[in-house]
Amino acid sequence: MVETNDRILPVGIQSFEKIRKQGYLYVDKTDIIWQLANRNKTYNYLSRPRRFGKSVLVDTLEAYFLGKKELFEGLKIMQMETEWVKRPVIRLDMSRAGAEPDTLRSYLNNIFRQYEKEYSLVPNPTDSLADRFNAIIVEAYEQTGQQVAILIDEYDKPIIDNLGNEPTLSHLRSTLQGFYSVMKSMDARIRFGFLTGVTKIGKMSVFSGLNNLNDISMIPDYVDICGVSETELHEYFDESISELSSANEMSKEECYVKLKSMYDGYHFHPKAVGVYNPFSLLNTFKNKEFLEYWFETGTPGFLVEVMRKTSFDVTTLENQTVDSTLMSNADAIFENPVPYLFQSGYLTIKKFNSILHRYTLGYPNKEVKIGMLKSLAP
Repeated sequence: MVETNDRILPVGIQSFEKIRKQGYLYVDKTDIIWQLANRNKTYNYLSRPRRFGKSVLVDTLEAYFLGKKELFEGLKIMQMETEWVKRPVIRLDMSRAGAEPDTLRSYLNNIFRQYEKEYSLVPNPTDSLADRFNAIIVEAYEQTGQQVAILIDEYDKPIIDNLGNEPTLSHLRSTLQGFYSVMKSMDARIRFGFLTGVTKIGKMSVFSGLNNLNDISMIPDYVDICGVSETELHEYFDESISELSSANEMSKEECYVKLKSMYDGYHFHPKAVGVYNPFSLLNTFKNKEFLEYWFETGTPGFLVEVMRKTSFDVTTLENQTVDSTLMSNADAIFENPVPYLFQSGYLTIKKFNSILHRYTLGYPNKEVKIGMLKSLAP
């Protein structure tokens, strides 16, 4: 049994193993994670804003596929999983790949070298990255007798770092497309594939060879796989809210109301519950102050660049409407930045017109609204 202390907040910690072994608070999402891992045996994609818990989710999936049963003692998944099979896992974090084609190739080369060492592979000097990826998948399957789980975090980081730089973007697309297309021919050897990103920029071009990609970003079953729901806020953080209320000379009820207005309101489906920004919540409980933590970590440079190039008036974002066909795509970002602003967490779903198939979007909460107007309006 893993000993836990639900009073220790995991601020800035992305390791599921560290959270569990060192007794940090863990909001139990393992029932949803089990469902994702076992009912969606194709390749799955999830888009969520930055600092929203994607990396912890990927780390939890890795622990599950590695069969680390001891880390899940006492969690919901123990009522669902009966086999706990250890499977080979190939994991990539594209946020560490840099913004240039050379740094991307260098990162992939170093990661592949580690897996080649693990499976005693000696690549041919003329082998491409795609060939080496292919060989690693084949060898992992052959040596273990188990299908492989492939986990790729922040797939879009090299792309969004080069928005507006078409020559570099073209090189990156070519490298990534060839790399990801390997998975299409490996279905028999791959048990599960999962990719995350902040946006869907480049999704159509990068994954054109992966035609069975299952986008779960706006599917009701997975709306709160990241973030904190209202129910979870009361269940896991009630004691933290008591401390917050005392520090700010407020009642607990007033604290709940203020937390909701500041950090809640992210809707990833028109009929789904809203979720709180986990990064802002944890920092509020840690510092005992209601501040714009998520926004203050830095407005991404590409967002500023987009807003400059489109000359979009951020003061009009309160009540935007957008066609449903655009909500799962952001490739025309310089023509219409609204779908991108939704995917990256600056706007959220307020209403949906099922007759016209149009979404009404607006700011999810005061933190984002204040941050947008203060940072981008100038």
